[in-house]
Amino acid sequence: MKVVILAGGYGTRISEESHLKPKPMIEIGEKPILWHIMKIYSHYGYNDFIICCGYKHYVIKEWFADYYLHNSDIMFDFTADNKLTVLNTSAVEPWKVTLVDTGLNTMTGGRVKRIQKYVGNEPFMLTYGDGVANINIANLVKFHQNHGKIATITTVNVGQRFGVIEMDDTDTIKAFREKSDSDGSVINGGFMVFQPEIFQYIDDDTTVFERKPLESMAKLGELKAYKHDGFWHCMDTQRDKMHLEELWASNKAPWKIWNN
Repeated sequence: MKVVILAGGYGTRISEESHLKPKPMIEIGEKPILWHIMKIYSHYGYNDFIICCGYKHYVIKEWFADYYLHNSDIMFDFTADNKLTVLNTSAVEPWKVTLVDTGLNTMTGGRVKRIQKYVGNEPFMLTYGDGVANINIANLVKFHQNHGKIATITTVNVGQRFGVIEMDDTDTIKAFREKSDSDGSVINGGFMVFQPEIFQYIDDDTTVFERKPLESMAKLGELKAYKHDGFWHCMDTQRDKMHLEELWASNKAPWKIWNN
């Protein structure tokens, strides 16, 4: 099963860094968050990736083009032979990566539609290029296969940032307490699985995937929720990046489910 990753947006809410590179290429522990996401899938044996590029797509392409080089010991021979010899290779992933320029201003649904020919007529996984989780991908796929519907999205509880005030009808504060993860809303956390029929609900580049395709699936009863109660975090702002960086630096990153 192929894994499609949306990596084409502008990332305006983290413009401190995204003015130089696409948001999925912003680094956590000296590796792009895109790499972290791919490592999660790879841990469960899913190594065939399709990256939907857009904004500054060349940055993503150049990073993957240099990945083998940067993770190998090499020798340059500048004599008459003029050759490059790979002496030792370490930490090179067993990945097949298809990088597709899906347009600068294409909406999320349009990006998915553009890679249809690379997915083919088979189920596929889809996620965003800015969120990490300690999700069990094997269980997610099994859940999707068992319910027999067209679409599965992973739901997560985002918690909330501020303290909670509970009041009665007379505006009297009955309780004031600190926030907890259970106080927030349940949202789509990415890590989705789809049957190929989903492409029929995407019109063109202007289609927002989270609108017509998913809303249509919900109305038809073809959209199921895989509930993830573990760690999930989206790198939406500089504050989010700093939090993920701190977790990684302290060796407490919950999404690091793979071995070194």
